[in-house]
Amino acid sequence: MTDVTGAPADVLHTLFHSDQGGHEQVVLCQDRKSGLKAVIALHSTALGPALGGTRFYPYASEREAVADALNLARGMSYKNAMAGLDHGGGKAVIIGDPERDKTEELLLAYGRFVASLGGRYVTACDVGTYVADMDVVARECRWTTGRSPEHGGAGDSSVLTAFGVYQGMRASARHLWGDPSLRGRTVGVAGVGKVGHHLVEHLLDEGARVVITDVRPEAVRRIADAHPSVAVVADTDALIRVEGLDIYAPCALGGALNDDSVPVLTASVVCGAANNQLEHPGVEKDLADRGILYAPDYVVNAGGVIQVADELHGFDFERCKAKAAKIYDTTLAIFARAKADGIPPAAAADRIAEQRMAEGRGTH
Repeated sequence: MTDVTGAPADVLHTLFHSDQGGHEQVVLCQDRKSGLKAVIALHSTALGPALGGTRFYPYASEREAVADALNLARGMSYKNAMAGLDHGGGKAVIIGDPERDKTEELLLAYGRFVASLGGRYVTACDVGTYVADMDVVARECRWTTGRSPEHGGAGDSSVLTAFGVYQGMRASARHLWGDPSLRGRTVGVAGVGKVGHHLVEHLLDEGARVVITDVRPEAVRRIADAHPSVAVVADTDALIRVEGLDIYAPCALGGALNDDSVPVLTASVVCGAANNQLEHPGVEKDLADRGILYAPDYVVNAGGVIQVADELHGFDFERCKAKAAKIYDTTLAIFARAKADGIPPAAAADRIAEQRMAEGRGTH
């Protein structure tokens, strides 16, 4: 079923009528010459220009691409609000296989579309796009972050993402055990790629015991060769069942917390870098019912967006690191709000973010 424009009716219903909608603007972009098909979704500019990455992915359908852009943009509004940034939430998706379809011509065409929004949307890297891609986009669009240092950017944001997750773990330990130290704690890290391997370094430096897994043998080998004390298990299914696990850190794909994993999870804390860890609404209550403390993903993994936002002001690593360190205080504040309101931490984080967006509306 479609409406008079030919757009899928369920997408328009989501946009205009559902609780998951409320987006300010959705732009459909097409450049036939380069083959570009993209969706730019702006959820909110209440706190400032919408900021969020560009995902390049071979979606099964245009409908799926639009739905992903809407969901991701909404998530960025909450992430940016909780990170204390003067930015709203936005996201873009380019439909296609980045290995096959990504060309300089396509990226330049995409940059022109972003530029046409006049600064309402600031883009960056995401799944399928990299620093080199942002350097190309920036040739057509000055509202581009995540660029290389050679082109005035900050480069890889995974260092501060991992640092922020580490701060979230320390806050979780403080709340649950009365001491932020992770020394002697057993932490399971699922996914030791760009972010995960930096997180492992922080944990080892503090004296934590670390158990890892990754679907890519080379990622595991890099950690194991450098740190023989790190234990390795076959897969995530084995990791979440490790006896004596204190903290579980999902740092790979989303949906790690679901109806299958939560009942068998041995950890007392979940705190990781992956986006969209809760597979569906209600999982946060399942965690709380089991007495598992959940540090909301979009709060603790905000180090990366803090870094790319700083590029707009002339990147300063120490300034960014100081801001990312505040993830510790923000996480503690969420746990306190959750306890006071009698709700799970994920719901408490949403309430705080929504309050900040409401207070910021109309000020920019």
